[in-house]
Amino acid sequence: MQLEKRERSLLGLGSVLIGFLFVMLFKAQGAAGNQTFHQETAVPSLVQTEQENQQISDENDKLQQELAKYAQGQSAATLANQQLQEAEMNAGVVAVEGPGIRITLDDSKRVAQGQDDPNSYFIHEQYIREIFNALWNGGAEAIAVNGQRVTTNTEVFCGGSFIQINSTRQMPPYVIEAIGDKNNLTAALKFYGWDKLGDFQQQYGITRKLEIIEKATIPAGTLREYHYAQPVKEGT
Repeated sequence: MQLEKRERSLLGLGSVLIGFLFVMLFKAQGAAGNQTFHQETAVPSLVQTEQENQQISDENDKLQQELAKYAQGQSAATLANQQLQEAEMNAGVVAVEGPGIRITLDDSKRVAQGQDDPNSYFIHEQYIREIFNALWNGGAEAIAVNGQRVTTNTEVFCGGSFIQINSTRQMPPYVIEAIGDKNNLTAALKFYGWDKLGDFQQQYGITRKLEIIEKATIPAGTLREYHYAQPVKEGT
């Protein structure tokens, strides 16, 4: 049966519309498929990102802990170093400097006359020991005599024509330097026999001289070697 011209035109237009709708449907399905694909692939990526962030956070926590331990170790090391320096200062095994006084003692240039005791014209070890004690009582922080550091191990005794100090022979003049408050040191000297030496100076001509100095340099002492003494262990 032959179709009319108008009917054929309508049929052609309908075919075009059907074809267009088919193409649109195909694209829509493809887009939906792509969206589903992106959603399916986005989920694993998000999970992986969260895992990486958690790993970074854990590593940061570990780093913070290590830094805290390091800081504590540095603080402990600093404290130990400070304690060591204080112990060395107290033991007198490090050189120090500071304000203080200088004392010079020397034998007399006179010769004993008549019934005078010749020993009165010399500087004796007890004079030096008394000065040391006076200076310590006056708050001296460091003392030296003729370049010998005075510590708890320092011995001072007469050896005839010389005075032995720190196992060394020392001859006059004896120059004693002390670091500390000048007013306290000079007051302690006057209280512990300085005036007595002044009397000997007038009578026999010995030298007794006191100077205030801005900076005295006290050399380091030496450590004592221990062969028999051992530190007591706690709990024994």
